[in-house]
Amino acid sequence: MTVQGWILILLFTGILLALTKPMGLWLYALWQGRRTPLHAVLGPVERGFYRVAGVDPEEEQSWRAYTTHMLIFSTVSLLFTYMILRLQYYLPLNTPKFPGIGPDGSFNTAVSFTTNTNWQWYSGESTMSNLSQMLTLTLHNFLSAAVGIALAFAMFRGFARRETGTIGNFWADMTRITLYLLLPISILYAGVLIAGGVPQTLTQQVTATTLEGARQTITLGPVASQEAIKMLGTNGGGFYNGNSAHPFENPSAWTNLVQMLSIFVIGFGLTWLFGKAVGNTRQGWAILSAMVILFLAGVTICYWQEAAGNPVLHQLGVAGGNMEGKEARFGIAASALFATVTTDASCGAVNAMHDSFTAIGGLVPLFNVQLGEIVVGGVGSGIYGFLLFAILAVFVAGLMVGRTPEYVGKKIESREVKLAVLAIAVLPLAILGGTAIASVTTAGLAGPLNKGPHGFSEILYGFTSAVGNNGSAFAGLTAGTPFYNGLLGVAMWLGRFFVIVPMLAIAGSLAAKKHTPPSAGSFPTTGALWVGLLVGIILILGGLTFLPSLALGPVADHLAMTGGHLS
Repeated sequence: MTVQGWILILLFTGILLALTKPMGLWLYALWQGRRTPLHAVLGPVERGFYRVAGVDPEEEQSWRAYTTHMLIFSTVSLLFTYMILRLQYYLPLNTPKFPGIGPDGSFNTAVSFTTNTNWQWYSGESTMSNLSQMLTLTLHNFLSAAVGIALAFAMFRGFARRETGTIGNFWADMTRITLYLLLPISILYAGVLIAGGVPQTLTQQVTATTLEGARQTITLGPVASQEAIKMLGTNGGGFYNGNSAHPFENPSAWTNLVQMLSIFVIGFGLTWLFGKAVGNTRQGWAILSAMVILFLAGVTICYWQEAAGNPVLHQLGVAGGNMEGKEARFGIAASALFATVTTDASCGAVNAMHDSFTAIGGLVPLFNVQLGEIVVGGVGSGIYGFLLFAILAVFVAGLMVGRTPEYVGKKIESREVKLAVLAIAVLPLAILGGTAIASVTTAGLAGPLNKGPHGFSEILYGFTSAVGNNGSAFAGLTAGTPFYNGLLGVAMWLGRFFVIVPMLAIAGSLAAKKHTPPSAGSFPTTGALWVGLLVGIILILGGLTFLPSLALGPVADHLAMTGGHLS
């Protein structure tokens, strides 16, 4: 580890903390439905959408109506994407005449981008036309991110409102988030990336003559626009197969820093918004403190292991850290930081190949996703996933003090606890169930490139990434088969919507409750004790659930490496 590496990590964290309140204030205005400076330009566009769709933005919805509209919207989006991908060959902006994608591949990709997972079994530059990249993938990058933030808004209203049966309007939330948050930032962000050297053109291919006289075909396209929302919306789907390790997606060290910041910035702002929404910003800072502790612990372990390298190679006289699978432009510190950020945030973009990390270095991003999109998490989904753990933590605290548990003025009763447990249980059931099926079937065992513990880790990471709606991968897993496309597609759908539905039911239940002021017997939920309890509950649940599978994969892989085995 180097001083420069730690400076990068601390600088990154400090910039984000400085941006937390400004981003939170902007989100708070959108959450309230207040007018912003952008309304002068985009207000008519917003009202036009409502007129065309026949939507009254002032009409409040119950949690059931909010959920129903969200599910209908997501299903229609999925079917639209599936159709475009299947018909790709016959549609315009397809100069290389890429064929339509097969049924299983189209299904997997449609589910992937609808659920904000952006798992990619294909190489974008050799599979997708410009139309497919723009009309389906980039469009979903906006819409799936907006859905996540809208769901967080609904959850916050559940805690903030008193004795009401409504939690907002799904269509109004979606429209405002897209128009006044994601779109304007993405336009500015794309301009910054273009200035940094990221292509933005409808020209799909150019031919260059190399110094040796050979001819090389270079794939171009509207890369900057997709890259901006890919990062800001914690989507992660790359225009190129190399993702953010590709020089056209991520040309330099400063674009790398900007990309990492953009992955976290909305998630940080949402924690401040939660505190403001419930009338106590210290609540938001407490949640953010727990998230930052988990983040810093993860990046420290990952950086330490990657900087230490492989002891077997050291015995052979090869000194230095583990540079396998890493871009020389970024090095070990920036790669370890990026890997931790992208898996803490459910983003899935990568600037290094996680399959080439050391065993424990690769365990960190794997475990980050297994915790359930809560260490900052994807836009929206991180904070509402974290609040599910907060409900369990305050329930445990209530048992310790012998009182009905309360959190930010709402009594947490059996209904909320049961729904929180149901939502949290989806991840281990789907992750471990899918991994078990793949580990004992011929089609599943044909996927991993490696044998033994590392091959098992490749399968486990694949299902963890799918259910956790992350999208990154241990790239040694060959997943572009009907078996994996189908099973991982189902896993992505379960991981997204089987968590959302009970979460919205909790929001509806909380909104109907009275406000309960804190008393002498209330457990404080803003101090160091509360932050420690939150971190402990998260790690204990994650550890007890996934420790056996981690022991079979990365832990066994690490023990083999330290024992002198290279395979």
